[in-house]
Amino acid sequence: MEIQTAESNVVCSIDIFESLSDSIDVAKNLVEKSQESNGAESTTDLRSIEAGFEGVVKQMGETLQSIPESTFDEEEYIGVVIQSLSNEMQNASIGDGSKSEMIQNGQQKISEKHPPEIVSEQMEEDLYPTDPEFSYENIPSQSSNASSQRKYGILSESLSMLPQVTQFMEPPYQAFICPLTKEIMDDPVTTETGVTCERQAVIEWFDSFGNSDEINCPVTGQKLTTELSENVVLKTIIQEWKVRNEAARIKVAHAALSLGGSESMVIDALRDLQMTCEGKEYNKVRVREAGIIQLLDRYLTYRSKDVRYELLRLLRTLADEDTDDGKEMITKTITMSCIIKLLGSSHQPVRHAAQALLLELSKSQHACEKIGTATGAILMLVTAKYNRELDAFASETSDQILRNLEKCPENIKQMAESGLLEPLLGHLAEGSEETQVAMAAYLVEIDIGHEKKTYVAEKACPALIGLVQSENTDARRAAFKALAHISLYHPNNQILVEVGIIKIMVEEMFTKRVFSDLMNSRNEAATILANILESGLEHETFEVNTHGHTLGSDYFVYNIIQMLKNSSPDDLNIDLIRILLSLSKSPRAMATIVSVIKETDASFAMIELINNPHEELGVGALKLLIALTPYIGHTLSERLCKTRGQPENLIQCPVEANQITEKHAVSAKLLAKLPHQNLTLNLALVNESIVSEILHAIHLIQRSGTRTSRYATDFLEGLVGILVRFTTTLYEPQMMYLARNHDLTSVFVDLLMKTSSDEVQRLSATGLENLSSTTMTLSRPPQPRSTKFMGSLSMPRSFSLRSSKKKQIETCAIHRGVCSAKNTFCLVEANAITKLLACLQSDKVEVVESALAAICTLLDDKVDVEKSLSMLSEMNAVQLILNAVKEHKKESLLQKAFWMIDKFIIRGGDKYASEISQDRMLSGMLVSAFHRGDGNTRQMAENILRRLDKMPSFSTYIT
Repeated sequence: MEIQTAESNVVCSIDIFESLSDSIDVAKNLVEKSQESNGAESTTDLRSIEAGFEGVVKQMGETLQSIPESTFDEEEYIGVVIQSLSNEMQNASIGDGSKSEMIQNGQQKISEKHPPEIVSEQMEEDLYPTDPEFSYENIPSQSSNASSQRKYGILSESLSMLPQVTQFMEPPYQAFICPLTKEIMDDPVTTETGVTCERQAVIEWFDSFGNSDEINCPVTGQKLTTELSENVVLKTIIQEWKVRNEAARIKVAHAALSLGGSESMVIDALRDLQMTCEGKEYNKVRVREAGIIQLLDRYLTYRSKDVRYELLRLLRTLADEDTDDGKEMITKTITMSCIIKLLGSSHQPVRHAAQALLLELSKSQHACEKIGTATGAILMLVTAKYNRELDAFASETSDQILRNLEKCPENIKQMAESGLLEPLLGHLAEGSEETQVAMAAYLVEIDIGHEKKTYVAEKACPALIGLVQSENTDARRAAFKALAHISLYHPNNQILVEVGIIKIMVEEMFTKRVFSDLMNSRNEAATILANILESGLEHETFEVNTHGHTLGSDYFVYNIIQMLKNSSPDDLNIDLIRILLSLSKSPRAMATIVSVIKETDASFAMIELINNPHEELGVGALKLLIALTPYIGHTLSERLCKTRGQPENLIQCPVEANQITEKHAVSAKLLAKLPHQNLTLNLALVNESIVSEILHAIHLIQRSGTRTSRYATDFLEGLVGILVRFTTTLYEPQMMYLARNHDLTSVFVDLLMKTSSDEVQRLSATGLENLSSTTMTLSRPPQPRSTKFMGSLSMPRSFSLRSSKKKQIETCAIHRGVCSAKNTFCLVEANAITKLLACLQSDKVEVVESALAAICTLLDDKVDVEKSLSMLSEMNAVQLILNAVKEHKKESLLQKAFWMIDKFIIRGGDKYASEISQDRMLSGMLVSAFHRGDGNTRQMAENILRRLDKMPSFSTYIT
């Protein structure tokens, strides 16, 4: 090869090449003969083979010596090398038995008789010396360490078992070995004595001497100076030898990995490739071009953790280069999900190797995308990052990988979904406008835990406010959506207020922007503002512009109602109604809303929204009307009756209880809340089919039990409220007919006990109170029948009236007339008293008060009070009333209870007075009411205390 590469015009004689070729053929035949015998030959035959080898080698030495010196021209060193090699071959001696045995078995599988230690002895002893006269006999021939030999020349035992590829290996020559380090040299230099050493090693040798005059040669012991000459030729030869051997080692490893032999063979192949490629870009290119990376993928799932570890280290080495070629090939070839799975390995070295590989790969844009798409990759990295106490290396490495992965926006989204929000927030605050838009969109898409929502709001809001004020439509749209999403979490809204969002959103809603805006920002601004107001913040002082107007001001409310009147888009109207509903919770703002509605006559527009096909808008309009009912209820009632299809369309009863919607519930609730005494509305609702539908729906809900909609209770309360409103205008014949025809008394009595809703109980008691209030008027004494007409008739004796018994007509002891639950609404006949008394034990003050009000109708001066008291006493009413007084302190309830107690004392005599006076807690409550109650309560308490002789009587004045 050296001769072929020499820049010489002299062509070596063809006879020399033919002679060398013939000698090589003879040597091959001798090797084959030795292999075929496999040790079966006699000692004599073996010696003859050895003699043949000596003859061939000497013949080749003589042939080399015959090359004329003119052949080398200026390449004098080549001539020196050839001459040295010729001398060695002519003087060669192959008579040692062990050497013969090595020759015989050199190309075969190494047997147990020849362990790897013997293999290391196969290092050549010819040296290609720079000085042909110098001898290396004093240098130990077996001194290079095992790692250096393996790195450059000697294969491991498992790889030596591949005779088809080991023939490419070229063992290291003794001249390559530094006499100081006993390793193959990288930068050989020659001393004055002609000894060649590694530069760094010989410099350290010089430094070990205190005096430069005392320096001697490490080999010859001769005195020398520190002058060194670079041995360029030997350095070049060593480098070329390394390149040849590295290429051969790559072939050997390729064969081993292709065969997929034993575990040790695979591990050795991977380690050989690791050493071959480390720090050498050209070898990494060779590995890629040889298709070895494609062979590595299957070993990621290999059962041995050692194989997986060595494989990951090799892949990291192949990926560690200045260009992204290696990274991209690994990314395209290796199954990324398998690498990700190794992050969870129980073997720490494997985990760390996988993380080191991912760190190197993550420096490539393409690899970042591939890692991000691997299932669970980012989640596992985030988890490792936060587990620093368990594994500091994994935590730090994962953190670096995640930083690299930030090059892909989609990865940042996955990090946020995995609980790592800092990258998203950082890019939102400091990234380009395009990046900020992407991050703002991710804030809407990801589900952030409640514990981090406030933190996100604090970091994100300033940047989002900046995007809102941008002229980029996409940026504004993304920012609005993100702010709307953030504002859904009520604790965030204080932060939004502090960054000045109120004024910005109001400006978006009321003020036309200077530039063309392709998006309708009013809708988004109204949504954000509605979310903020619904959070319950004290909004009355929030300024909406620089003029000092607040959210509760006429300016703001007027603009909102005007937008509502002007047929805005449905989505915008929904948010406008939400804003008004939130403002209505403040008495001052509610007064402003009512004033503006009256001034602008906006109630018609609000009622029209009930008929809107958009259910959410219709529900919102109904809720707003319910809130306005206490203030302009009669106006709303009148205008509702003038609206097409109303009010009957508000009562829509579903077929099944589980089909009840929110609109069903709020529609019924509106009709229940509008002023009950509004006869116009009541008459509009009086329809046989409507009342029948209401009663059918009530029965349906009661029968369904737990198989109902979430809105079933609200719907039931609304339906019962509608029935109650009919009982407030019984003076109207149609209302009286309706109450009697549908036996509303029995309906309310039944509802008292067959419901779990306190509101239904309260409404039922109120309905019974209204009906019972008319009982005295409707109850009539029995009228005797006239017999004049009957006596004038001629009848047979068998049909004589005298012989028949007169049928006795029973009268109500309390109402002193003929009573019934259906026609006169008598509570006694309806068996309602015990149920009303049971309601006094409710923990809801409204239920107790309504029940007391209904019972009070039985103590009216028009009825037989003594008999009512007697009946109530038998039912333990006194004690139940006293218990109710002790439990509840509401003024209106106390007034009803004190009124009834006073009745028992005045009309019941000493019996009741004694029982009442013995209750010590009542006395204390009466004294407390006397001191702190309002006018009526105080007067009633004073009257009872006087009648119980707890206070002096002032009927007689002393002057």
